[in-house]
Amino acid sequence: MNTEILGLALMFVVTLALAIPLGKYMAKVYLCQKTWLDPFFNPIERIFFRASGIDPTRKMNWKEHLVALLTINFVWFFFAMLVLMTQAWLPLNPDGNSNMSPDLAFNTAISFLVNCNLQHYSGETGLSYLSQVVVIQFLQFVTAGTGMAAAVVVFNAMRIHVTEKLGNFYNYFVKSCLRILLPVSFVAAILLAFNGAPMTFEGKANMITVEGDTMQVSRGPAAAMVAIKQSGTNGGGFFGVNSAHPLENPSYFTNVVENILILLIPIAMIFALGFYLHRKKLAWIIFGVMTTGFLLLLTTAVYFEMKGNPAISIMGIAQNSGSMEGKEVRFGAAASAYWGVTTTVTSNGSVNSMHDSHTPISGAMQMLGMMTNSFYGGVGVGFLNFYIFIILAVFISGLMVGRTPEFMGRKIEAREMKIAMIVALLHPFLILSGTAMAAYIFYLNPEIGWLNNPGFHGFSEMLYEYTSAAANNGSGFEGLGDNTPWWNISTGIVLILARYLPIIGPVAIAGILASKKFIPESAGTLKTDTGTFGVMVFAVIFILAALAFFPALTLGPLGEYFSIY
Repeated sequence: MNTEILGLALMFVVTLALAIPLGKYMAKVYLCQKTWLDPFFNPIERIFFRASGIDPTRKMNWKEHLVALLTINFVWFFFAMLVLMTQAWLPLNPDGNSNMSPDLAFNTAISFLVNCNLQHYSGETGLSYLSQVVVIQFLQFVTAGTGMAAAVVVFNAMRIHVTEKLGNFYNYFVKSCLRILLPVSFVAAILLAFNGAPMTFEGKANMITVEGDTMQVSRGPAAAMVAIKQSGTNGGGFFGVNSAHPLENPSYFTNVVENILILLIPIAMIFALGFYLHRKKLAWIIFGVMTTGFLLLLTTAVYFEMKGNPAISIMGIAQNSGSMEGKEVRFGAAASAYWGVTTTVTSNGSVNSMHDSHTPISGAMQMLGMMTNSFYGGVGVGFLNFYIFIILAVFISGLMVGRTPEFMGRKIEAREMKIAMIVALLHPFLILSGTAMAAYIFYLNPEIGWLNNPGFHGFSEMLYEYTSAAANNGSGFEGLGDNTPWWNISTGIVLILARYLPIIGPVAIAGILASKKFIPESAGTLKTDTGTFGVMVFAVIFILAALAFFPALTLGPLGEYFSIY
């Protein structure tokens, strides 16, 4: 048991040790300062901009940034739909996988377009190698880069005193993909490939089992796809069971590598903010608030997974190794709980165990990680979500002391607060309304066959699905039969709204604030880089999550937990 906990602590410490210098490097990249990789990447970057006719030095206002972001996403969507619905007739399909149905292609294209990677298909049978590379892997790079570029726009608004020009979106996007995501993914892919993850375009391999039977084992260019799915907080598995598959996650070492990748860039993005703004203390306060929330979820989940299922213990069966149903014996209950929380506090969505098999309280912690959606979060968009809570906390603090709220030298007024509240309330609205409709449909038609588990756990499966979609996460309680027109279309709509409005909102607020007159700090200015303000932000997050989600959690995992006794 002590060894398992030590492994978790080591993973987090190594992640933090790598994230700080990576954050400093990222800040230099976005500030266009000299880095040691410039001789290699500068010529490639120039080729991209010359071929596209884009001037990376042209400054954009916040509206132009959003137009650019939404336009390229619109193009990527139709490209993905085209390939997925025609993959059976295209090359690189040695296993003869069929075309996707329109509703499944819609859900898959939207899911990977919005960096969610919610999979209503099994990777090795649902996609050809061409689809895995030119749709899935391509979108995993560019959608992560999109979120990071949007975050840098907000960084600029916080950094520059008075301006409507917030840099160039295409410049930040290309730098994110080329200079940050690509090197991290390349190193990770090499480590995975040399430790057992397949990297080939050959079809299924014939294997002889220990019992002497012959079986066909799917393979493919998995190592490269796994590297970007983890480092870009994407999460879509090359194989159907994701990183619980022995070829996608062959050993404890690869498990550590993949787990580090899940948190690496989201944490590095926080420190990049500190270096970018020359406000390292503010970065540490944000990191402290996020880490406090993360550790509260993590310690609870690890405790209940290692404790085991009391219902089984009552029957006289000891669970000294924890709750191991649906877990990898190679990694243990603690490592599965650690992965379950890291992947849900970010928008990653990969799994190394079946979340549907976790104990009820552990499942609740995973849902809370996605419901708060602000403890580290996805690459780029994690900070954008947290930025909304900063704005709310500043406004509430200003009301408490009877002073006009200010953040980074700009007054926060009614327009910004309306946008912030719409974004903050959108998340619970999408989750709860979607779950309510699905529960009502199932109540009227229980023979529809969505749920393999009745009662509290069945409700949890539906709640988790919409929570995962709204948080752009992608993991699921897979006792749910989700490859149906209802789930494909309804979660697809949630994915669209939950991705773009939470990006549009923070960028709009930052752009509006950046155009306002800068007010120098005075004795009465609210300090946002103090522990007191950090506590205020955490309280705002906790109260909003409790008011919005605890009633639903009571009907799901909490009700299931108490029913066990």
